[in-house]
Amino acid sequence: MIVSSPRTRSKEPDLAAAEAVDLARAAAVAVAGPERVGEHLGVQAESDRVVTHLFDCLDPAYVGWQWAVTVARAPRSKTITVDETVLLPGPGALLAPPWVPWHDRLRPGDLGVGDLLPAPPDDERLVPLVTLEGDDAVADWYYEDAGDEQGPAEPAELPAPGRSRVLSAIGRESASARWYSSEHGPRTPLAHAAPAQCVSCGFFVPLCGELGRLFGVCANAYAPDDGRVVSADHGCGAHSESVVWQGTARAISPVIDEFGYDLVDLPGVSVEETVFEPLSRGAD
Repeated sequence: MIVSSPRTRSKEPDLAAAEAVDLARAAAVAVAGPERVGEHLGVQAESDRVVTHLFDCLDPAYVGWQWAVTVARAPRSKTITVDETVLLPGPGALLAPPWVPWHDRLRPGDLGVGDLLPAPPDDERLVPLVTLEGDDAVADWYYEDAGDEQGPAEPAELPAPGRSRVLSAIGRESASARWYSSEHGPRTPLAHAAPAQCVSCGFFVPLCGELGRLFGVCANAYAPDDGRVVSADHGCGAHSESVVWQGTARAISPVIDEFGYDLVDLPGVSVEETVFEPLSRGAD
């Protein structure tokens, strides 16, 4: 059995349709007006006997756009008809950026007064409070024999019953990475110039639970991070144990000019009317 190879159709534009420039221009002028249709830019083959003519758009509001007029003819027919006329962006057209849904383009700090941003039910940063197993276990937040370390040691200090969800392991890791790489972490000029780290400062209030092993809140009213979460290896010049060098100030003796003098006017005496005699005259 002999199987003939399938015939590939040429992508060359149909000659009759490609020559219908005047018909395509008339269609574009009928839609946009003669003052908004420019020169013929070229021809594109869409399929067999279907061709699109491109014209420059002269509308100042659509710089770089092109009028695209698609024409076609039926098989074994010489009559060319217009399929559609549309305005399409060209290579240098000014386009709007891709549309992004609101919940995807929202950024930290965008929430204002009166705005609501509830966490979705499937938020991976949160888990139900009743989760007690695995990496997301609430019990991992708290440990016995806490002593002087961070974290509550009494069951009465567990989260309030009204809170249905708490941070998951992903939520804690995300918060830790965000805080540690922020300006309240250890890699800032303020921390590098500090005399000591926050972990040894009396104003450092550690967080409870797992996050308290690395983070706390600054309670120094004079510190630039007052009321903010800082890493334990952060620091600033307001450290509670910082020492200011107080050197003894050396008294400098005043310099008195005993040879020079100034002439000043006194009540009833004018410098200009006073006669001065040399000091050496009395010695003569």
